[in-house]
Amino acid sequence: MDRLTSMAVFVKAVDLGSFAAAADALELSGPMVGKHVRFLEERLGVRLLTRTTRRQALTEFGRAYYERCRIVLAEAQAADALAADQLSEPRGKLRVTMPVHFGRRCVAPILYELAKRHPSLELDLSFNDRFVDLAEGDYELAIRTGDLEDHAGVVARRVARQRMVVCAAPRYMKAHGRPRDLAALARHQAVIYRRSGRIRPWLFPREDGIVEEVTPSNRIRLDDLDAIADAAADGMGLAWVPYWLVRERIRAGTLVQLLPDRREFLYDAYALWMQTPHLPLRVRLAVDALAAQLPDLMD
Repeated sequence: MDRLTSMAVFVKAVDLGSFAAAADALELSGPMVGKHVRFLEERLGVRLLTRTTRRQALTEFGRAYYERCRIVLAEAQAADALAADQLSEPRGKLRVTMPVHFGRRCVAPILYELAKRHPSLELDLSFNDRFVDLAEGDYELAIRTGDLEDHAGVVARRVARQRMVVCAAPRYMKAHGRPRDLAALARHQAVIYRRSGRIRPWLFPREDGIVEEVTPSNRIRLDDLDAIADAAADGMGLAWVPYWLVRERIRAGTLVQLLPDRREFLYDAYALWMQTPHLPLRVRLAVDALAAQLPDLMD
């Protein structure tokens, strides 16, 4: 007899409380249900159930074996569903939360292309910089940057690494000079990113693995990356921003990348989702698309 089938019959008999009920649910005869259970018991050499004319009960070993069988059957169903996904189209609503600028500039265009290829896929996107608890919310996927906190049941996959660069406008350097090292940064004015009242230092990794922190002088503090790039291009000070954000300005010459010989800090971007026996096809395709395409947008 097939062991997996016998496990399924055994679990059904336990769930429904009798061989007769399991037989009706599975469209088998009562004796055939008993035969599947006996097959398992003979194979294991241990009794799984004690039965009387009125009731059946799991033995101590039978209870442990029942729990294991449920896990095995769930994994088998997930494997079958994964195979079925390969032959199907992603459908339904994909709800994603993501940081405002990284999401709008980098993540959303990739998801739009995915939706174009799959007409049955719906997108419900939220652009915000606050942390969303996937366990409590109704988002299937979250995109987050920087260090992650450890949350039980949450799976994280790195999908990109953002290169952080220091830049300034030519007019600023004409008036104030060009910093050549980290020590010089502290003597320059900077346009600083501030979020929730907190100013984050600029980070510069060294060859020995130590990360040096620099907080330049600042009198302009903003919580919007686009606004920081605009202010830097207007000559208001240095800026430390992701390269993808200022790539076109650097190519056009409205901003100049500084300290090109310094190693750049890499700000990781992650896709997060709740751990589940079977990840919906729409989520899996979205994560795979982001992991494949986002790195090209970072250069």
